[in-house]
Parts: sequence; structure tokens; C-alpha cells
Amino acid sequence: GGKPRQRNILTIVHSEVKAGAALSVALAQFPREFSTVECAVIAAGEQTGQLAEVMNRLADDLETSHALRTKILGAALYPAIVSFVALLITAFLLGSVVPQVTEVFTSNRYALPPLTLLVVALSDWFSAWGLALMALICGVVLFCYLLIGAVPAARMAWDRTWLRAPLFGNFIRSYNAARFAATLALLVSAGVPIIKALQTASATVGNTALRKGAMDATISVSEGAPLALALESANLFPRLLIIFIRLGEKTGNLPMMLGRASSQLGGSVQRRALVWATVLEPLLIVLMGGVVMVIVLAVLLPIIQLNQWVR
Repeated sequence: GGKPRQRNILTIVHSEVKAGAALSVALAQFPREFSTVECAVIAAGEQTGQLAEVMNRLADDLETSHALRTKILGAALYPAIVSFVALLITAFLLGSVVPQVTEVFTSNRYALPPLTLLVVALSDWFSAWGLALMALICGVVLFCYLLIGAVPAARMAWDRTWLRAPLFGNFIRSYNAARFAATLALLVSAGVPIIKALQTASATVGNTALRKGAMDATISVSEGAPLALALESANLFPRLLIIFIRLGEKTGNLPMMLGRASSQLGGSVQRRALVWATVLEPLLIVLMGGVVMVIVLAVLLPIIQLNQWVR
């Protein structure tokens, strides 16, 4: 499992360091466990003689990053579960319950209410085409996933589309900008040269459109442009990040301002995720209840109608 592998990695790293290798070089042998950013920060700490301080900053950054990711996933988990359960219940009712109940009335040639006729039509359509539709959706999703993964232009177009999406666009910008600012702050404060720090931080941005903007800004900075102006020219990053970077460049305290920008952007992302989760939870529950109520009414209406006829 994980523990034997971790023990094996630590043993190898210990042996390499004992033999005279730098800690960053020893850790770089395991890219799955130690990212490029972490190795670059540790290497800078070794070169400046501030390894202990750099390791503490790295640990704090990893904790902050993990906490942000956990809160976002936690906020998205409950709505996702409710949506999945709602789809399963609806599929079960339309595919199994409705046909069995309505068969009794249709076989006796009773005139069914309009709502029941509508639900029966949906049930018949779902029974005939439901599996084919689900297979088609799964096939399209798989094809798009493979296409986006294999064709860089498709991935770029997909990521740009998400950046323009209402609500989600600003969320994605803020999340990626928070991680970019935190990584850049960590690297610069560790003593990594600004160009190298920008190259490394840009490579860690998840959205390819934002990553290209950061890399283009790196080229502009290497040619002498201020970082704030270079990022502003990309017209992709949040205004808040640009303002803090400009303040950092003017005051000569860029790492601290980058850290503050990351903190504020990360807090904004958390608040938005929690608001969406708080709003979505009752809406999904009401929606699921409404769908189930319509189906139950469609089943009960013929029974009520039959009772009235008998009377």
C-alpha cells in the first residue's frame, strides 16, 4: 500500500543525501510525490542556506492548498449525490413502477387523465430509448474527454469556454489565480529568480488558457516589462491579483503582496463554493420532490377517478 512505498522513498532519499546528493535532487526522482514547485523551492532553500525556513513555508502552503481543495470538493459533493439519487429514483419510477400500475387501467380501457397519459408516454419513451440515450451520452462524454486530452487546441478551446461561462468563469479564474499567486510567492520568497519562478508557477496553472497567459507574461517580464502590466495585458487574470502585484512591485515587497492576493482570492473561492452549495441543496431537494410528486400523482389520479366512477 501507500506506507511501504513512502517508507521505500524515504529510505532512498536518505541514502542519496547521505551519499552527498542535494535533497532537492533526491526528491526530484519521485515526481509523483514531489512536484516541480516543491523541488524548486527546496533547491532555492539549499542555495540560500534557509532550508528550514523554506520547508516551513512549503508545509504551510501545502496545508492551505489542501484545505482549499477539500472545502471546494466538500461543497460540491452533496449536490452531486442528490442529483445522482434523483436521476436513479426518476429512472426507477418511469421504467418500472409507472408501467406496472398503468397497465391495469389501460387493459380495462379506462380513459386516463392527461397527466397520467403524459407520464405514461415518457415512461414508454424511456423504456424504449433510455439505455440507448445513456449509452450515447456516455459515448459523447468519453469522446470529448479523449479529444480534449489528446488535442491541445481542443483543450485550449474547452478551457477558454469555461473562462467565459457565467458564474463558473470567475470562480475558475479566482481559483487558478490563487494557486498561481501562492506558488509564485513561495518561490520568490525562497530566493528563486523571478523569471524561473514565473516559469515554474505558470506550469502549475490547471487552466491551459490561463497558463498560456502566464507564460506570455513571463516572456514580457524577461524583456523588461513589469509583472503587473504583463499579466494585465493577458486580460485573463482577476483584477485583484493585478492590483496586489502592482503594489508589491512599487513597495519592493512582492512575495507578501502575492501571499495576500492568494489569501483573498482563495477566501473568495471558498465563499462562492459554500454559497452555491447552500443554494443548490434545497433547490435540488425541491426539484426531486416535485418530479416524484408528479409521477405519484399520475399514478394516483386514475385510482381516484376509478373510485368516483364506482360511487
